[in-house]
Amino acid sequence: QVPLVESGGGSVQAGGSLRISCTASGNPRSFACMGWFRQIPGKEREGLAAIYWGSATPYYADSVNGRFIISRDNSKNTVYLQMNNLKPEDTAMYYCAATSLPSVGGLCRPVDVGYASWGQGTQVTVSS
Repeated sequence: QVPLVESGGGSVQAGGSLRISCTASGNPRSFACMGWFRQIPGKEREGLAAIYWGSATPYYADSVNGRFIISRDNSKNTVYLQMNNLKPEDTAMYYCAATSLPSVGGLCRPVDVGYASWGQGTQVTVSS
């Protein structure tokens, strides 16, 4: 496990944008795969996007594809989630997660299996 520190959440009106960040520290192999998840109270955690450090191809859940963009700056050990055209149903606690590629069977995907490290979460609230 490695420490993950998230930032950038907040409140925004529907249609607006926010960017949240997550910075990892420690062994880079332990955060070769990084993803974003969110959870609404009373509901299961939902995978949103994931990106592998060595790949130009991120993966998205259908619910956010076309609106959210995941990216990473390996020089800063940081992954970002740019959220555009936000909707009230995007209101949730957003979590960053990281793991080594072998821990997820070689597939870096926004699926809640195999992620070893989790951030503390950052709240995103979208008002109508």
